[in-house]
Amino acid sequence: MIFDYHVIWASLPLYFGGVLVTIKLLLISLALGLAMAIPLALMRVSKSQLVNFPAWLYTYVIRGTPMLVQLFLIYYGLAQFEAVREGVLWPYLSDATFCACLAFAINTSAYSAEILAGSLRATPHGEIEAAKAMGMSRAKLYRRILLPSALRRALPQYSNEVIMMLHTTSLASIVTLIDITGAARTVSSQHYLPFEAFITAGLLYLCLTFVLVRLFKSAERRWLGYMAPRKA
Repeated sequence: MIFDYHVIWASLPLYFGGVLVTIKLLLISLALGLAMAIPLALMRVSKSQLVNFPAWLYTYVIRGTPMLVQLFLIYYGLAQFEAVREGVLWPYLSDATFCACLAFAINTSAYSAEILAGSLRATPHGEIEAAKAMGMSRAKLYRRILLPSALRRALPQYSNEVIMMLHTTSLASIVTLIDITGAARTVSSQHYLPFEAFITAGLLYLCLTFVLVRLFKSAERRWLGYMAPRKA
């Protein structure tokens, strides 16, 4: 078998456009997902069942159902309801990019919330007692001590979630978006070269993953350096 470089070379603009779409989907989804995850995480660590239970139910349902099903429900499922089609949100819900970002954000918010909640629970008790001794209110305690500390400690686990979300964005091609996988599907269908088309997509995902790993490693060295074991 001979790898057809000429077709891939000619298709590089399509692939590079797909890379931009993938990065756009990833960044928007992560930003929205993290904004949703922080209040959810605070609810998850609450001792009140009235506060804790709704957040637990949300994360349980979202993590317990496949991402593909969630995407189909938002993009295809909502369109069957006349009230939705006639509503003010229809211009957004009929847009593939909006639906994909919404589905990805909802999905990552559930996983990120549990990561942050676990990190909040693992906060050393001494940090809390020191903050209380300084007279900090509960809101200031969370804003200045608990949340920043939890976000730093959650970096290793959150980096895995970000990489998983990068790979999850490949589902966007199913709802007509030309991301990296969508570009590969287009090349494969036009030139009947599935191996070349998808191995190129795999290499592009691998490059993006490498960049993300390096960025998170750099962030961990900067913000988690104090937790590293000291050399004798």
